[in-house]
Amino acid sequence: MIFIKSPCSSYCFSSNHIFAPFANPCLTVGRQNRKSSMKILLLGGGGREHAFAWKISQSPHCTKLYIGPGNPGTATCGENVPLDPEDNAAVHDFVLENGIQMVVVGPEAPLVNGVWNYLRKFRSTSHVAVIGPSMQGAKLEGSKAYAKKFMQDFNIPTAGYREFFATRPASALSFLKKKATLPIVLKADGLAAGKGVVICQDRDEAVAEMAEMLGGKFGSSSRKVVVEEFLSGIEFSVFVLTDGDSYKILPVAKDYKRIGEGDTGLNTGGMGAVSPPPFVDAVMMKKVEERIIKPTIAGLKQRKIEYQGFIFIGLIKVGDDPFVIEYNVRMGDPETEVALPRLKNDLVELFMAVRDRRLSEVKIEEDERAATTIILASGGYPGNFPKGKAITGLDKTEGSIIFHAGTKTVGNQLVTSGGRVMAVTSLGKTFRDALAVSNKNAAAIQFEGKYFRGDIGFDL
Repeated sequence: MIFIKSPCSSYCFSSNHIFAPFANPCLTVGRQNRKSSMKILLLGGGGREHAFAWKISQSPHCTKLYIGPGNPGTATCGENVPLDPEDNAAVHDFVLENGIQMVVVGPEAPLVNGVWNYLRKFRSTSHVAVIGPSMQGAKLEGSKAYAKKFMQDFNIPTAGYREFFATRPASALSFLKKKATLPIVLKADGLAAGKGVVICQDRDEAVAEMAEMLGGKFGSSSRKVVVEEFLSGIEFSVFVLTDGDSYKILPVAKDYKRIGEGDTGLNTGGMGAVSPPPFVDAVMMKKVEERIIKPTIAGLKQRKIEYQGFIFIGLIKVGDDPFVIEYNVRMGDPETEVALPRLKNDLVELFMAVRDRRLSEVKIEEDERAATTIILASGGYPGNFPKGKAITGLDKTEGSIIFHAGTKTVGNQLVTSGGRVMAVTSLGKTFRDALAVSNKNAAAIQFEGKYFRGDIGFDL
């Protein structure tokens, strides 16, 4: 049996059986010395939320953790409840009926849908801390055009852009046929589950893709399309936690979006991640902080936007300079699965500091080891894929944390239920050491049609 030292002075046992569907990887110590206690509701049900549940459950401040709706992995860290994160009324009622004191929002949709605003408008729930921005703050992710204008207004470095509307498709097609510099990037303005971005290499491809987008390829999300200048470089992700006044930078990561090895094929929600990316040094982070993070926080304050939560800044290193590709208003997936295992701080204590607007008093502590995660995906993803395939081999894994994403239980059998099924996370002295463990365990877990990229970190 191997013991992995957890960030919160508890131990996460990585024996063969601990990460089986019904085992508990969220064992904690020291709860009897609790300084304060609270009931927490975590919204979401993917790999990111399992990582959050794993980390939150280690805190002595959490007396009860509910996850809505959760998955078989989160069930080992708290109590799953049949709650739709996008149903504001249902969330409100659950918070009220169960004495919830803090709501942690995992995915973006509830934030764009205004869960913060909904809970605030009722006296009975207005006191509940929500880790996530208001609906206005969530527009940074909910509208690509809004985010680009925000960056333009506050002189934050990003690619040049134009926006086009479904009501005037001719102007968009004319621009692409005659004026666009290739390659060109097309982005659905609204939420599209991480799949609304297309890089077009020639005019015919760009015109055809634009016609499909404006024609409703991504529903209402692509009734407006942002056309962006293509930037060439290497991407990375910076995660900021803010209380609305101050901010802290969390462990940096790099994820891999393409389905195919060598970064080929269609975009996905993410096929793996590494933290920290070795090319992001102190000099680069100083530029990111001065040119991007500080102006972002200042812009939110200047516009009087209520924002207490995460800002995920997707960046690209062009030459020696960082440019913003996009904002997200929550943690990334699968980056959360490598960032949280490297965070030594008690996550609930950080959230309490956000709630009390005293984040400036906190010092972020990072594990010096590298972390990697490899996504096990269903065959056919990100297109059509089968579900209900039996998952075996978890008892053959050792030395990794297995975060559930698209799984469910049927009777006593764990089966697939999504495109991204599991994230296999490991820590090591170097990212290559960690990858060796993740790859070994990724190979040990079995289900029909299983696919994973064996080249995560290939460009590092």
